[in-house]
Amino acid sequence: MAAQERTPGSRLGRRNDPDRRDRIIDACLEVISQSGVAGTSHRKVAAQAAVPLGAMTYYFAGMGDLLHEAFTRFATTISDRFERRMAAAVDADAARQAVVAIILEDVFGDDRELVLAHELYTLAAREPAFRSITTAWMERSRAALERHFDPETARMLDALIEGLTIHRALDSHARDGREVEIAVARITTG
Repeated sequence: MAAQERTPGSRLGRRNDPDRRDRIIDACLEVISQSGVAGTSHRKVAAQAAVPLGAMTYYFAGMGDLLHEAFTRFATTISDRFERRMAAAVDADAARQAVVAIILEDVFGDDRELVLAHELYTLAAREPAFRSITTAWMERSRAALERHFDPETARMLDALIEGLTIHRALDSHARDGREVEIAVARITTG
């Protein structure tokens, strides 16, 4: 029997899976959104990503490493969307409307992201290694807001957004969109 030829980028003639690491990270976020950090395991993530269990330790040093990568990706994705909305605003009125849209469409509009955000907040409150992710996220949010508002107002708006995230997660009553518009106007117009 002839030995299989090795081709560049392959293992014994089989194609490598260049997207496997990314699929694992995305699968980890999906498992967290369904089971929480406490219910996330290598086995569940591997099954969700449709990869062999051994791939988990090939790509990540442990569960902490995988969680750090997954939450970094999550926070970066949210920050990128936030920055795009704020960058598209051409003046203070458009910036206020962008903040309202961030709250009503992004924060209130996606239960999966809401759960992921709170899982990250809880983990960061307990584990200093994850606090760097939330710190970078807040800094990016405030920098995006500071395109249109002074630093103090940007900090208050950021706190409003985060506070309404908590209310959205825990309050059994729906929020009125007009209430959000009023709160943003009060903070930004003094």
